[in-house]
Amino acid sequence: MRRIFFVTATAAILAPFGAGAQPSPDGVAAADYGGGPLPEGQSSITLVVQILLDRANVSPGVIDGWRGPMSRSAIRAFEAREGLEPDGRMDRHVWEALGGPRHASVLQSYRLSENDISGLSAPLPEDYSRLAEREYLGYTRVSEKLAEKFHMDEELLRGLNPGAEFSAGENIIVAAPGARSDASASRVEVRKAAGRVAAFDDDGTMVANYPATVGSDQLPSPSGTHEVKAIAIEPNYTYKPDVNFQQMDNTKPLVLPPGPNGPVGSVWIDLTEPTYGIHGTSDPDELFQEQSHGCVRLTNWDARELAGMVDQGVPVAFVGGGR
Repeated sequence: MRRIFFVTATAAILAPFGAGAQPSPDGVAAADYGGGPLPEGQSSITLVVQILLDRANVSPGVIDGWRGPMSRSAIRAFEAREGLEPDGRMDRHVWEALGGPRHASVLQSYRLSENDISGLSAPLPEDYSRLAEREYLGYTRVSEKLAEKFHMDEELLRGLNPGAEFSAGENIIVAAPGARSDASASRVEVRKAAGRVAAFDDDGTMVANYPATVGSDQLPSPSGTHEVKAIAIEPNYTYKPDVNFQQMDNTKPLVLPPGPNGPVGSVWIDLTEPTYGIHGTSDPDELFQEQSHGCVRLTNWDARELAGMVDQGVPVAFVGGGR
């Protein structure tokens, strides 16, 4: 169900790199930070910074090269962790702390396997009653599957690989994000005002920080501190219109099958507060554009990492501010 609009104009693909232009592998390789704020629009240096943040366990959300609220919130969270002024603005101190002057290549070559191109779902309808008839709510395009694997925006992936067929044996250029963390979290904070989720170890060190959609005015997230009750990977989803919300004309309960394109994505971290949890999403590029039905929504890859960090009983505090 991830929505994407492909740019087909040749001029848009071949235009010289600049603000608002699609990054190219050569442009990304040559990108260097020259000081000051990140450029408006889309740029190679913003793409570099996003990947370095991902490697530093401060998720920028979808890696897309665009300067926007998710990137600003990630920079602010990184600054706070590193003891810098948390203003969300790129500067020399942030660049140095990210290891920018010494960073390894942020792009890599990847050879597609048979597994990468298999297991796709037919196009998915929006109507929950029709989704409930399916066996699995999987990726519908190879490029969508690969984009999530490498924490990328699907349009960026296609733009870095013009003419790619995304077939087995083909070599493509992808982001080189950070590996999944093996840290353990003894405490989690859902920071409502910041739209971030932070995980801490026994020493109080922040081991991960993710962008999140946290509730809405009509269906706010809970307050106070709760605990992790259970963790489900590839969960199904029980739709209860009399308890949560009504989707389209569906007035009866439904059970939707598992899959990354289901309503809760590929992960559900159940909380002791009834009906609430931390989960993935089918639309990672819309985290800061949409509102949730009271739960905490992360990208699928961030939710999967967090699920590996926490155990039953870990406290989850919902707080108003912070970074």
